Amino acid sequence: MKKKIVAVTSCPTGIAHTYMAAEALQMAAKKMGVEIKVETQGSVGAENVITSEDLREAHAVILACDTKIDEERFAGLPILKASVQDAIKNAESLIQKALNMERKNFVDEVYKVKSERKEKAKGVYKHLMTGVSHMIPFVVAGGILIAISFAFGIRAFEQEGSFAAALMEIGGNAAFSLMVPILAGFIAFSIADRPGLAPGMIGGLLASRIGAGFLGGIAAGFGAGYLTAWLKKTIKLPKSLEGLKPVLIIPVLSTLIVGLGMLYVVGKPVAALNSSLTSWLNSMNDTSMVLLGILLGLMMAFDMGGPVNKAAYTFAVSTLSSGQPSVVMAAVMAAGMTPPLGVALATILAKDKFTTEEREAGKAAFFLGLSFITEGAIPFAAADPIRVIPSIMAGSAVASVLSMLFGCTLAVPHGGIFVLPIPNAVSNLFMYLISITAGTLVTALILSTLKPKRSE
Repeated sequence: MKKKIVAVTSCPTGIAHTYMAAEALQMAAKKMGVEIKVETQGSVGAENVITSEDLREAHAVILACDTKIDEERFAGLPILKASVQDAIKNAESLIQKALNMERKNFVDEVYKVKSERKEKAKGVYKHLMTGVSHMIPFVVAGGILIAISFAFGIRAFEQEGSFAAALMEIGGNAAFSLMVPILAGFIAFSIADRPGLAPGMIGGLLASRIGAGFLGGIAAGFGAGYLTAWLKKTIKLPKSLEGLKPVLIIPVLSTLIVGLGMLYVVGKPVAALNSSLTSWLNSMNDTSMVLLGILLGLMMAFDMGGPVNKAAYTFAVSTLSSGQPSVVMAAVMAAGMTPPLGVALATILAKDKFTTEEREAGKAAFFLGLSFITEGAIPFAAADPIRVIPSIMAGSAVASVLSMLFGCTLAVPHGGIFVLPIPNAVSNLFMYLISITAGTLVTALILSTLKPKRSE
């Protein structure tokens, strides 16, 4: 009888890695003759949901997730935990490990990493990305509405009662004001479950109000999360009073401590750091623009949607928090579009250096690049990292630097080419397209040169 595996995949943005990991697991299972059902928890919510009947039939569970998910429903099944990158690159190995687990023992097994330090770092990244993944819908919705408001004129929202003012109220004053509290709240939720949500969100709101911004929100989220987790373990009450702990004692204590910490300890230094960073960005000269542009470009292409890419993207999003177009956001989106566009162009310029399957994948990568989904370059990088990764990093650095030097700004955090036609969404549109095109050409030419001809 075939053994059945159930799996869940979930990446921070819920756009590309989630579905690539699911597809990799399904293809590997088919090759191995194993039955598998993969639930994807992407940006549109859970799809192909695992049912109670699936759980009764399952031998083991694979959780290929970089965000926090509800694991309670898998109680009684052995669980193999991994990242989405593990599933994309080593799907067969994961499935084999899951098959080797003894169902009768009901013992969770965590996918092995090289050191305890790396495991802890992965946990911190997972908590941060849980916050980021919940924040992104607010950023995107608010950013698009602000961009549409700018379509009526950059200052049109200042006219009270106008449609542009209403859009700015919804996008800037409502959606954007929730970004930092949501970020902080779900970082804390990832660490301490539901008891961490209230102190995290309240700490994030305080960070927003005192000018500590994203940095303060991250500090509030981690502070609230670890404090709440510690309180849950430390506070011991008689069984008759145990019910008061999650609804009264822990929320009040943790909210009080986090709130006072933000107001009197953490808030002002972080607000000063945030203000200094903003001042530096506003006063950048050509030299500092080039250096920052190179750094952001390299980060966006290095791991194509991984932790380094997300760090650059999160930094760029934070520069939009004032509701004004950002030169950094423009550079980051240009750098993120370039890798898949560049490899797609390379499959056309050097057809004899790519397989038929790679040339077909290039067509998909082209549309992913247009949509600002950097992960479109992953299949090429996985197949030939030594040649592909340096090529895309060079192209992204060029696109990012040119965008900054041309003074291009972007009012939205995502959308790729599809948001560019919105009036005033991007400044200096023609030169912005030139920046993306130049980066694409650099990637394509370098990759076409480095790639050897295929032997027939």
